[in-house]
Amino acid sequence: MRRLTENIKIAFRSLFLNKTRSFLTMLGIIIGVGAVVAMLSIGTGAQDSVISSVQDIGSNLIIITPGNPEEGDQVMGPQMMFAGDTAELDEEDVRAIERDAELITEVSPVVFGSAVVSYLNRNTQPQVFGSNEKGMQLYNVELEKGKFYSKGDVSSSANITVIGQTVVKKLFNNIEPVGKIIKINGQNFRVIGTLKSRGTDSFGNDQDNIITIPVTTVQTKLYGSSSYDMILTQSISEESIDEATEEIKDILRRSRDIRIGEKNDFSVRSQTQILDIISTITNIFTVVIAGIASISLLVGGIGIMNIMLVSVTERTREIGIRKAIGATNRDILIQFLVESIVLSITGGIFGILFAVLISVIINNFTVLETSISTFPILIALSFSTVVGLFFGIYPAMRAARLNPIDALRYE
Repeated sequence: MRRLTENIKIAFRSLFLNKTRSFLTMLGIIIGVGAVVAMLSIGTGAQDSVISSVQDIGSNLIIITPGNPEEGDQVMGPQMMFAGDTAELDEEDVRAIERDAELITEVSPVVFGSAVVSYLNRNTQPQVFGSNEKGMQLYNVELEKGKFYSKGDVSSSANITVIGQTVVKKLFNNIEPVGKIIKINGQNFRVIGTLKSRGTDSFGNDQDNIITIPVTTVQTKLYGSSSYDMILTQSISEESIDEATEEIKDILRRSRDIRIGEKNDFSVRSQTQILDIISTITNIFTVVIAGIASISLLVGGIGIMNIMLVSVTERTREIGIRKAIGATNRDILIQFLVESIVLSITGGIFGILFAVLISVIINNFTVLETSISTFPILIALSFSTVVGLFFGIYPAMRAARLNPIDALRYE
């Protein structure tokens, strides 16, 4: 233990005697560890943020979309939900679920789109969200003022709307919006309520730049379509969500006359399944990015080996003197290995501080969120230690094998 302490002291003395060279040698480790920890923290933060956004919608939500991405249809759709373009969802599907489902409490068809919205001389282009009277509950949005549209409003295709806070600011500024008449794609709509602010999502999208309209009004007066982009349903509990998902599949297969052995032309996914998919994607992304960043650790290790070889050459006479007074090959080997490890661990510690600085900057000046945990720090420090050990072995062995007589004669 005493010898190890002495070797560590010698290692730090060597670092301080050549401050500039030591810093430049550690720079590769600093950048490598900083990049790895920062990338892992960004990946973890992004995953937590996306999962939180999905969970905000509701833990027992089930989403039905047209097409079957498992059979090769397209999987990109509004709000990150999965959709294909080879089949349609219509009112018959909604009625079948409402009539036959025993594990479902609420059902709402949904149509997405965009529209030009104006009031006096101001205009904006928000996202249009068409649903029935259950849409607010299913999509977990809250009213700030006014009211949401009713079942009668949906049945009569009323020209009414509830608007988000971004739309309020762009169109009305300090004017009270409830009761005002706005134009949506040139048609008059009365504002009956405003939604509470939800801020931006994990990808920087403004969740308040939205207007919601009765789904029948969207279909007949804005887009001229009889189909739905998706159907939102809610299971009676979180525990029954898997059973409810299977129940919906059975109901839709019967309703759409899909025979035994034929593939579904629709998709049914629960929040749990969506979260699993998101977690898998973000984990793969994080590992790949961190793997690329770790390459700089190898570059830093090569730098350590290079500087340790230079150090062996510079200290050849010192090695000869130590051997002449009784130092063994093992003593010399351990001394240079300790110096290499101290160099890499010191660089790793500075790299972690560098990663913390990057995380603070990202959190304060971008929409991304980072989350530094103990795990990536331990991984990065362990990796930097292994790098120091691995790339220090050859210089240490070279120093240990020096002939003491040749070393004493070295000038």
